[in-house]
Amino acid sequence: MTPTRHLALGTVLTASAGLIDAVGFIELGGYFTSFMSGNTTQGGAALVDGAWPVVLLTASLIVLFFIGSVLGALAAFSSTRWGPAAVSAAVSAGVALTLALTMNGFPPNKTMLVLAASAGAQNAILPMRGAVRLGATFVTGTLYTAGQDLALALRGAAPPQRWLQHLAVWSGLYAGAAIGALLYRFVGIYTLCLPAAVYVAFTFGHLWAGRRSAI
Repeated sequence: MTPTRHLALGTVLTASAGLIDAVGFIELGGYFTSFMSGNTTQGGAALVDGAWPVVLLTASLIVLFFIGSVLGALAAFSSTRWGPAAVSAAVSAGVALTLALTMNGFPPNKTMLVLAASAGAQNAILPMRGAVRLGATFVTGTLYTAGQDLALALRGAAPPQRWLQHLAVWSGLYAGAAIGALLYRFVGIYTLCLPAAVYVAFTFGHLWAGRRSAI
């Protein structure tokens, strides 16, 4: 089982991912900043149809997400003490840059690439605790693992409530997407201020934890 505190933190991060993905989805008119399975499917279909702008956009989102995941992992692995703070700070900066570029008139097919890289990096903010992947920006595997753990629980081979922890992470993404879509109706791109504040809070939290471990 994943400790409750870590599960709560991971769910908050995943909710933030759902929020920025909802904003990206709206800004891009149906494409994603963190759901690369969707972009891959849309890109493959567009390739057959010869819809080259869609092929280019989806490929760019996938590449930037991948680059963000690499850079995030490198930052996380660079230092056990300060790595998580570095990743959180980088994601905060990426979301802030996305907001700044949009406010300065850059088109969504440019600004959302920065957000996709930030989403890729986010996955390295929290390490796995127990059986639950924390702070992930995608939940297809989480849903599968929930079903697998429920099957194991019915056979008495896993803790009876562990599958619910996976569903809690999934519900975080769902709730975050709903909140993001709702806020976007009222404040538009400024919706990104909320996840930016979450990532800044994680940055300071990791810095505080790093200082404590140094004492």
